[in-house]
Amino acid sequence: MKEFLITGRTLPEAYHGALVALHDHGEITPCADYNTTQKEVSMTYSVEEPLAEPLISRLFIGGFRELEQYRQEMLDGILDFEIDRGNWEYTYHSRMAEQLPFIIRDLKRNPSSRRAVIDIRDWRHDSMEGNDSPACLQHIQYFIRDGKLYCKVLFRSNDACKATFMNAFALIMLQKRIADELGVGMGTYTHRANSFHCYERDFAMLEGYVNRIKNAEDLDDITYEYEDNWDALMESARPDIAKMVEELKSH
Repeated sequence: MKEFLITGRTLPEAYHGALVALHDHGEITPCADYNTTQKEVSMTYSVEEPLAEPLISRLFIGGFRELEQYRQEMLDGILDFEIDRGNWEYTYHSRMAEQLPFIIRDLKRNPSSRRAVIDIRDWRHDSMEGNDSPACLQHIQYFIRDGKLYCKVLFRSNDACKATFMNAFALIMLQKRIADELGVGMGTYTHRANSFHCYERDFAMLEGYVNRIKNAEDLDDITYEYEDNWDALMESARPDIAKMVEELKSH
């Protein structure tokens, strides 16, 4: 598998660079579990200033409501109740929530710690025969260096067109929440996907994204500002999301 390291100042810059590398250099490989093929590389992309503007890419599935709902799912566990009902086997939030107090405690105890790791993979569950939804996100590690919180995440598998931007955005928001609680600044965000891929059914989507990136005359063509723009739009979606959650709980 080809290896790529992409660095960008902002999240969209790094994400867009990763999409271009996959499109231009990805190898076509079989994906037997889903009876299809995929374009695939191994990808690491690093964001130097995770909260820098423009923060939002125009090139992902969904809009401000979907991004806000995903942020709440990851950070606040708004759909964790589906596990108790037997509809879902886990959420990322359910697997990380019990570990977060240790992360805070350990980094307060020793800011130079290398132990602040959240394990998302549950090998007993994820390796069970017949399990068709093992966690893609494997682990998250935090470091405090130079008074800043650095975040490094590992995905075993990451859908480039339909998942990675929302994954990274939510994990950066979690990084910010932890940094605020620790009273430190924001360091880099590094996103590693051992299989960074696009399924055959989405090849046209990837090509369309990359054409927009390569032909953009201005950043405004492919990004949005978060502050005083998407943050307000995402906040406006919260009542509707809360209503949706209550309706799901009542059924």
